[in-house]
Amino acid sequence: MYKKIVLAYSGGLDTTVIIPWLKENYAGSEIIAVCVDVGQGPETEGLERRALATGAAKCFILDVKEEFITDYIYPMVKAGAIYEGRYLLGTSIARPLIAKKLTDIALAEGADAICHGATGKGNDQIRFELTIKALAPHLGIIAPWRTWNITSREEEMQYLMDRGIEVPMKKEQSYSRDRNLWHLSHEGLELEDPRTEPDFEKLLQLSVSPENAPDTPEYISLTFERGVPAALDGRAIPPVGLMDRLNALGGKHGIGITDMVENRVVGMKSRGVYETPGGTILYFAHRSLEYLCLDKQLTAFKEVAAVKFAELVYSGEWFTPLREALSAFMDVTQQTVTGTARCKLYKGNIINAGCESPYSLYNAELSSFTTGELYNHFDAEGFINLFGLPLKVRALMKKGTA
Repeated sequence: MYKKIVLAYSGGLDTTVIIPWLKENYAGSEIIAVCVDVGQGPETEGLERRALATGAAKCFILDVKEEFITDYIYPMVKAGAIYEGRYLLGTSIARPLIAKKLTDIALAEGADAICHGATGKGNDQIRFELTIKALAPHLGIIAPWRTWNITSREEEMQYLMDRGIEVPMKKEQSYSRDRNLWHLSHEGLELEDPRTEPDFEKLLQLSVSPENAPDTPEYISLTFERGVPAALDGRAIPPVGLMDRLNALGGKHGIGITDMVENRVVGMKSRGVYETPGGTILYFAHRSLEYLCLDKQLTAFKEVAAVKFAELVYSGEWFTPLREALSAFMDVTQQTVTGTARCKLYKGNIINAGCESPYSLYNAELSSFTTGELYNHFDAEGFINLFGLPLKVRALMKKGTA
């Protein structure tokens, strides 16, 4: 029997149920609720009162928003990591940090187990537990969704009502949502039918739909230093403030709304709608600058490495030697990614409006249709002859054996 249990607490439906469930099923255990604030906004209001009222002995609320951006989001941006070509990893990238802080509290409080509310079908159980195993393998792990007999969110609501505990949401709004500084995800209800078009008027919270975005485009410029955002429109802004501002700009113009069916780690497909307004702008601007500053071979290999980086983030393998090695590689690629990217925001679109960098590899004399001293057109003939030699040899072989 565990003496102290640290619970990953959000105040949402799952973790509101879990506190009394732990009290009933682990009698005598002290429950320590921990909310790791990665930018949930108003969701953290009143959490301590609610946690204590439902049976927790303590409640910690940890503000880690800046650490989340600088130590997790920025390395992901530098990598250009996108899962299955569309998902900007909003939930995925927050889980290692949350699990790390849960582990820190568990060690500091002398707890012997960590409990999380991730479902037995989802990715988060893997992300939480891999981090705990990597950082504190001696701690026990409790995953109620894998052991209790509750089978739906409706049954969770009934569980709370039976015990006179306030339900933290209405039935018609019982989407499974996850919010942080980087994104807001929506799953469940009608979204479980991939044939159904989302009702953005009802669903979206960070953004407007592109149809309702302003009819006038808006220009912004983002400055990077070694791949890290440094200024917006020429003004230096701290990481949290910059992310808030980009989210407001992107949301205003209906940018970063993704509706996709993805492959979960556990093997099934799931459908989600993601709002990533500021992150989408950041990725676009960063990539635009990379096109200017990275050579062909580095660009090509970095794109391959970015796919693997995204897979590691998605599957919760942040605290692994491979992810750390890939981050070291990405840091090297960013040594010349310094400069400014200008973007036009318009009705769900981001349009390149020019880039400049002291490390630009674009040479106008080489690239111009006008002949210059750096490039001799006659050199192309010999290059093509050698480059195409394998094709010529193969064609001759085929002709000779025909």
